[in-house]
Amino acid sequence: MTTDSLPRHIAIIMDGNGRWARARHLPRLAGHQAGAKAVERTIQAAQKKGIAFLTLYAFSTENWSRPKEEIDGLMNLLSQTLTKYTRQAAKENLRLWVSGEREPLPPAILTQVDEAVAQTATHTGLTVNLALNYGAQQEIVHAANAAYAAGEKKLTPETLRNYFYHPDLPDPELIIRTSGEERLSNFLLWQAAYSEFYFTSVLWPDFNETELDKALAAYATRTRRFGGI
Repeated sequence: MTTDSLPRHIAIIMDGNGRWARARHLPRLAGHQAGAKAVERTIQAAQKKGIAFLTLYAFSTENWSRPKEEIDGLMNLLSQTLTKYTRQAAKENLRLWVSGEREPLPPAILTQVDEAVAQTATHTGLTVNLALNYGAQQEIVHAANAAYAAGEKKLTPETLRNYFYHPDLPDPELIIRTSGEERLSNFLLWQAAYSEFYFTSVLWPDFNETELDKALAAYATRTRRFGGI
């Protein structure tokens, strides 16, 4: 596969941690822990292949409805992952961005996020965009409110985009969803207008470089017309 046939930006809906754990008679947190390892593998694989941007749907605005015990476990796991990622980023020239609403994330998590973003800001390798406390509808509302507050009189798609969480983040050419589900689940609704989709029955904790290669091979066969002939 040539560099020309690779997407510049891949976005992934990492689904199936709970089902992975349930199939093994393990607690849900064990599935999330296995999913964190899949995140590490996928970041390394994307970096190796020369992907420029990787957006990972880590925690949605709807996930707050989960049991408190699971949320607490997820926040602890996120803290550990951020610590590990920051060390990895220093060695591998990775950059971290975060998309989502800051409230009601725990202050300690926000501090870690801010430190990781600041420490990797000048890195020029793969940009990992963590969709954290993210909802696509919320992002659009956020952008509209910010545009109104800035005094915008007439909105265009280009103007509104300036108020997204990361205006410079290119739209994903490829969106991958694991676990067999085939929906966006409030993820990048605006940015996905012309994305290619790849759905796999593989549960997220089992996702690896081989599975990423399958998605990339499928993407390479697509003809992107953007509404044209």
